Amino acid sequence: MPKTMGLLGKKIGMTRVYNEMGAVIPVTVIEAGPCKVLQVKSQAKEGYNAIQVGFGDKKAKRVKKALAGHFKKSESDGFYHVREFRIQNPEEYEAGQSISLAELFKTGDVIDVQGISQGKGFQGVMKRHGFSGGPGGHGSGFHRAPGSIGCSAWPARVVKGKKLPGRMGTDTVLRKNVLVIDVREDDNIILVKGPIPGAKQSLLKLFSK
Repeated sequence: MPKTMGLLGKKIGMTRVYNEMGAVIPVTVIEAGPCKVLQVKSQAKEGYNAIQVGFGDKKAKRVKKALAGHFKKSESDGFYHVREFRIQNPEEYEAGQSISLAELFKTGDVIDVQGISQGKGFQGVMKRHGFSGGPGGHGSGFHRAPGSIGCSAWPARVVKGKKLPGRMGTDTVLRKNVLVIDVREDDNIILVKGPIPGAKQSLLKLFSK
């Protein structure tokens, strides 16, 4: 079966494993797949080659009618997550086809993983940008503030892109060249080295090289 560009998964959490030398390896546990092909898009019809896949089974009574009709074409009740992956040969896929973890990844592979980083809410410049802040003594009135941000008489405005307080986190983050430590086919579990962006139970996209 031809390989797709990736697979959808869910972050379970982190743990540790030991290699043959007894060294500790921190790993992220990901439940990846199986994903079902919902739609095949081609250059001739949609203007680009891709497959639309679904992950996370959803009860039919919880699916809106418009989506239910779309899922019915692939003989599916419904999915919580629907995403696309670009491919080169759309004719090699068909709606209703299932893609499993074992078909794409194996131990020792190097992959890319994309997720949404954890939200931190509204944060100041010390946490958000790593500012050192002012003196800690009581005699100083300057502790955690950003300091001067103006430009005097010209241009008499705050320059765009200035590092200031604001919303932190909930950004799309792509970790490249992540090593696959173990693949457990029976449980649809893949262990990758190091931390992966996102909270527990959050959606991840795994891209094969």
